Amino acid sequence: MMNLDWYNTLIKPKFTPPSQIFAPVWGVMYTLIFISIIIILSTKTEVNKTKAVSAFLVQLILNFSWSPIFFQLQNIELSFIIIILLLIAIITTITLFFRISKIAAILLVPYLLWTSFAAYLNYSIMVLN
Repeated sequence: MMNLDWYNTLIKPKFTPPSQIFAPVWGVMYTLIFISIIIILSTKTEVNKTKAVSAFLVQLILNFSWSPIFFQLQNIELSFIIIILLLIAIITTITLFFRISKIAAILLVPYLLWTSFAAYLNYSIMVLN
C-alpha cells in the first residue's frame, strides 16, 4: 500500500477525484493496456511490429516510473516531465498500433484520456504547491 501522508498534505485543485477512485480506474486502464498488447503480439501482419512494441515498452516504463517519482521522491516537477513524456509515448504507441490493429489502438484511447487528466492534475498540484 502506498503511503499517502505527503500527498494528503498537498494543496489540490477542486477537481481532484477522491483517492479511492484511482485504483479501480487504473485497474481498468491496465486491463485495456494488456488486451491491447496481446492483440498486437497475436496479430498476423506484414507490418514490422518492432517499433510498435518498443513504443509500448517505453510508455510502460514511463507509466511505472511516475508513481515512485511523485509519491516516494515527492518530486512534483520531475513527475510532470515524466507524465508529459508518457503522453507522447502513448500517442506514438496508438499511432503505431493503429497500423497493425485498429482495435488495439482504440483500446488505448481511454488510457490516453485518463493520463491527460492525470497530467493536468499533476500540473495543477505543481502550480498550487
